Amino acid sequence: MAVAANSLIAPVDLSGLQSLFDDLGDAADENVRPAAQAAAQVFYDAAGANVAKIPRVSGKLAQALYQAFSADNSGPGLAEYHISWNARKAPHGGLVEYGHWQRYQVVMTSKGWVTAVRPEMIGKPKPRRRASQAEKDAYYMPRPGGPIYIPGRAFMRGAMRAAPAAVLASAAVLWDALEKVK
Repeated sequence: MAVAANSLIAPVDLSGLQSLFDDLGDAADENVRPAAQAAAQVFYDAAGANVAKIPRVSGKLAQALYQAFSADNSGPGLAEYHISWNARKAPHGGLVEYGHWQRYQVVMTSKGWVTAVRPEMIGKPKPRRRASQAEKDAYYMPRPGGPIYIPGRAFMRGAMRAAPAAVLASAAVLWDALEKVK
């Protein structure tokens, strides 16, 4: 398993189905995409179930999950689906997936989480993204008790546990195609 940017790349070994592909002949090419979609749906549902176990704050992460067919990476006998979250809808997805350090106080507003600013810094420009830690510490309100580590909740990586079910779902689609060919 590999993780690229926000996507999960899950190699699924379907080599045991090679004889099934031989029996299907031309019908195999027609059923590759439905079989891949069936497997993708299992991973998508598993990711959604994992997100549902995480305490909700805004619900944006659940709404940001998607699965999409990749025409660029697909072709005859090959279909690829991407299952991930939309980082524009849920920019915090990476923080939830991998964990993060929380150094400053945060406040939930109608626009989402906002980092608290020291009273004497209100109205002054925020530090640059790549500002030194000292500049950020001087601008933002530190957490009482110091920084804490918020552990990750591997909702995408945890979806890999559904790989056996995904293979079975894919095989079921191919078996249905085989029944129609005979």
